[in-house]
Formats: sequence, structure tokens, C-alpha cells
Amino acid sequence: MTFDITTTLPSGSARCGVLHTPHGDIQTPIFMPVGTAASVKAVHQHELRNDIKAQIILANTYHLYLRPGCDILRRAGGIHPFNGWEKPVLTDSGGFQVFSLADSRKIDDDGCTFRSHIDGSKHRFTPESVIDTQRVIGADIIMAFDECCPGTADKRYAERAMQRTHNWLDRCLRHMECTEALYGYPQSLFPIVQGCSYADLRARSAGYIAERTIDGCAIGGLAVGEPTEVMYEMVELCDGILPKDKPRYLMGVGTPANLLECIARGVDMFDCVMPTRNGRNGLLYTMNGTINIKNKKWEDCFEPVDPTSEALCDNVYTLAYLHHLMRADEILALQICSIHNLAFYLRLMGEARQHIALGDYMEWYPPLATQLMRRL
Repeated sequence: MTFDITTTLPSGSARCGVLHTPHGDIQTPIFMPVGTAASVKAVHQHELRNDIKAQIILANTYHLYLRPGCDILRRAGGIHPFNGWEKPVLTDSGGFQVFSLADSRKIDDDGCTFRSHIDGSKHRFTPESVIDTQRVIGADIIMAFDECCPGTADKRYAERAMQRTHNWLDRCLRHMECTEALYGYPQSLFPIVQGCSYADLRARSAGYIAERTIDGCAIGGLAVGEPTEVMYEMVELCDGILPKDKPRYLMGVGTPANLLECIARGVDMFDCVMPTRNGRNGLLYTMNGTINIKNKKWEDCFEPVDPTSEALCDNVYTLAYLHHLMRADEILALQICSIHNLAFYLRLMGEARQHIALGDYMEWYPPLATQLMRRL
């Protein structure tokens, strides 16, 4: 995998680039729809391609390891033929999911023992086993195993988790060197910066990663309970330390305004469940702010959701019809809202790229970020 930076700004850290992967090129900045179990909830693959115009999707090692399991995935030839998505895929290491199972897991320096949320069965993840599982899944970009601690963690715990993450990274890198990809194309490993909300720990972690030979890097452990301004501070700090010529992926973030703010701070890649999860609960993102489609005010509004969008559902279905579907508990409502929100996120990324290329991104995004936070 290679990364070409095509545009930078004279002030600020926003940039455009092209990430070249075995399954296609990715224009950055980019948002990755979350397909945890090899499926973006309520969205078909052809809608991802045609309406949403997704360039890459994310899947999760923890969930795919438990179900359908490595045997099925290997016999299928990896995730691409298994789910019919021919474009790039990124897999999270499963660290966040494992460590969120606070009542059913035990962490030690070697790895983590946990019980499945599905049937309570006992399992063990180590840096090596997580690499092996991601080899079987066959994603283009894979994550190093890390320990993600809460945003409110005390400094002693945060430092211990960061050091463990660094030790596990070195084991992941060694295991990558002594194993081979399974399906005839290479995979790229991204380390993950940790350190909670402590600036000195974040700086140490980013510096540790910057010293490694890597294809890209991720910033983890943010948007997990800390104030938004603290998240921006940590991202900006990492921007000054991480390699400038490598893609930066901010994990699990966030709102449309969060994305614009973090692009200005040098982030290239994002993922988050918000557009689909909030969509399934009736919240729609628009350039003028958010809409709660369940509110009675939309009952007789016969305007399209977004007539300027290229997503088919946005200029065919009215807000009144969508309000009706949601109130009637029709499955189609979940599908339309999810497609709309994902298409909105991808469109926003496209407009961000355009304004970076024009050179006016730092003037364009602040008023828009404020507007996006309005409730209509």
C-alpha cells in the first residue's frame, strides 16, 4: 500500500491524498461505513457502491472471529468474495470490543481472555492470534492489537495500557514479518496511538509509532468519554508527531462537525457507527443541521429529504413519507435513513476534498461545522 499526498494547505494540516490498496484507490479525506459483521446494517452492497459511493468499508475482527468464524472465512477466500464487496476493506483488531466487555474479560501482558457475548464461550486474543485472524479475514488494512481504556481513566492505568499497546505492537510487527497474506495480495498493518487524554502519554505513543516502519497509523482511544475539545487537542498533538507522509486514521469519530475539525488537524480517514445507528433511530443529517424524522412537524412536509443529493432515496422520498414509515415501524425507514446519512457523510468528505484543492478549506469549514450542529 502506498499513499500520495496530492494537495496541502499553506496554513493548517488539512490535505488531500490517494491511498493505493490492492482492491482499489481511496481518495482522502474519507469516511468508511461500518460493516461490523461484514455487513453495513440495512444497506445493500450495490447501494454502498451506487448511492453512497463508498470507497472502503470497515469490518471487525472480534465479531467475525466469533461468527461466522475463521474456518468459513478462509474457505470463502476471505471477506471480499464472502460478502461481495470488491473494494478495499479495513478491519479493527477487536481490541475495543474485547476491552468493553469489562465484566467478562481478563487482561494480562500476553493478551486478553474473554467470554463471547453470543454464547458465553471462552476465548483468547493475543497480538499474534489477532494478526492470524486478520490474515484469514483478508482485509487490505489491518490494525495492531491494542488496549483501549476509558476517556476518564486515571493516568497510571492509561500509561500501563499505552505501554502494553506498544509491546503488543512490536509483537504484531514481528508476526507480520514471519507470516504471509493468504489470498495473493499484501496487507498493511496500522499501529494505534493510545495515551487517553494525557498529552505527555499521547506524545510518547505517537513518537513510539513514528519510529516504526509502517504504511499508516491510527489514533485510538478518543471519543470514549472525554470532552470534544480534549479530543481535538489530542488529535492536533498527534498531527505534529506522526509521519507526515503516512495516512492517519482517527478511530470511531464522529459527527459531521467532528470530521471537519479533525480534517483541519491532519486526519485522513474516519469511521463511526453514528450515521447508521442514528439513522435507524430516525435522525437525519443535512447541510442545515439534523432532523428528527419522528417529530410531528414532518408529518405533512412533502419536500424531498435532500433534492441536491445524488443518492436516489434523497430526491424520491418525501419527509412526510419517511415520517410515516418510521412511525409505522416499517423496515424501509431504517434503510432509507441509513442510506441518506451515509451518502451525506461521503458527500461531505467530497466537498472537503474540493475545498482543500481550492485552498479555502480553513475558511469554508468553520461556519459549516456550526451549521451542521443545528437541530431543525
